[in-house]
Amino acid sequence: MTRPHFVNIGLISFVFFLLICGIAAAAGGSTPSAVTTSSASSSTSSSSTSGSTTFQDSASLVYVTGVDYDPEVFYPDETGTITVHIANSGTSSVGLTQPDLIGQNVHVINKNAFQTMSYIGPGATMDVSFTVAVDPEQGTYYPLFSIGTKDSSSVHYPVKLVVDPTDLRASICGRPDNFATGKMDTVNLSVINPRDGPLTNVLVVADNDGNSVSPSEAFISSLNASSSAVLPFQVTPSGQESNITFHISYTNGDNKHTQDVVLPVNLGEDKMGAKPIINNIALTNEGGSYQMTGDVTNAGITDAQAMILSVDDPVHPVEPYPNYAIGTLASDDFSSFTLTFTGSDLSAVPVKIQWKDSQGNSFTTTSTVDLRTLASASFSGTRSSASGSSSGATSGGGTFTAGGGAARGGGGNFLFGGRSGGGLSAFYPVIAGGIILIIGIVLYTKRKWVLTKLKKQ
Repeated sequence: MTRPHFVNIGLISFVFFLLICGIAAAAGGSTPSAVTTSSASSSTSSSSTSGSTTFQDSASLVYVTGVDYDPEVFYPDETGTITVHIANSGTSSVGLTQPDLIGQNVHVINKNAFQTMSYIGPGATMDVSFTVAVDPEQGTYYPLFSIGTKDSSSVHYPVKLVVDPTDLRASICGRPDNFATGKMDTVNLSVINPRDGPLTNVLVVADNDGNSVSPSEAFISSLNASSSAVLPFQVTPSGQESNITFHISYTNGDNKHTQDVVLPVNLGEDKMGAKPIINNIALTNEGGSYQMTGDVTNAGITDAQAMILSVDDPVHPVEPYPNYAIGTLASDDFSSFTLTFTGSDLSAVPVKIQWKDSQGNSFTTTSTVDLRTLASASFSGTRSSASGSSSGATSGGGTFTAGGGAARGGGGNFLFGGRSGGGLSAFYPVIAGGIILIIGIVLYTKRKWVLTKLKKQ
């Protein structure tokens, strides 16, 4: 009975020993668990730092790529648009907020449009447009563009802004010295843009004041910086002196500007036109009718086309030459003509000349010729010249004369009175008188010899 009691005490001691070892083992295992937790915490902190660096690098890669202006150059006190182009060269989206233009001479009108945050994706671009008003002082200014990024610093960029009061220039660069009633002339209007930016929608409208202007308006979609254009207009005066006003409107951006150019329409002689002159007139009688011949000369600067000559009241044209077609008479050239007519009063024979210019304008002028000095010589068919008086041209012609003076062969001569038929016969009395004078001189010098002969007989 004593032996079983001994075995139980040993068993209990062994179990107690194992329990103490287990507790010691459990206490030693708590140290590795604490190290593992610390390592995990360090890893998490490192990951968080890496993510923050990546975001900041993306924000720093947001930059301004360029700026657009509308208009390119402002007038003083004008409004316009300034658009800033932004790009993101990073690999993640960036939040942008509170864009602004900061400057004393520029005032942003649409600041309320930037109340929310905008995101720009990786590799993407974005535009920020400001509606601005500029001060009246001219010059070049550099307002500062600024835009903030989420959880990072702001982006800044200086913007160049030009304010220039130089205006569009317009003037008449080509016109005749004088306008003629009913004659179409070309007038050139020059439009010049001396500014550093383009002007658009240039519209010219002619206020004709009763005159005919073609075209009535002209349009230029865009007039580039430091460029010009010439606009031709065809002007035909109505018959009274007046003014033609060209109203010019154009835009600089969305801002409209206007100015006027006035063209005085003064009527007078056309210095560049054709100027027909008739001269060397001769008159013959042809069995109850008269035939008048002569020359017409173009003493003007330009050619006269489709020229036709005819007579007018109080004489009456008859065949075979009731009118005479010259055709084109060049400047400084002449042509002969023949007209046949009947009439009792030759003191006022109107010769009407009609022609056209290169643009198809029609002209008429009348020269009144006095043929009474030629009437006495008309039956002999002798050609003479006669003086003539001119009547006013109905449109732009010159003054017309029939050159000459008194009829050749008319009146008396310096030795004998009376009239002659003209030509060589007009000198017969002079020749006869000369012969008689010579004979008298010879007889006087030979008088002794003659008397001697007579005494011998």
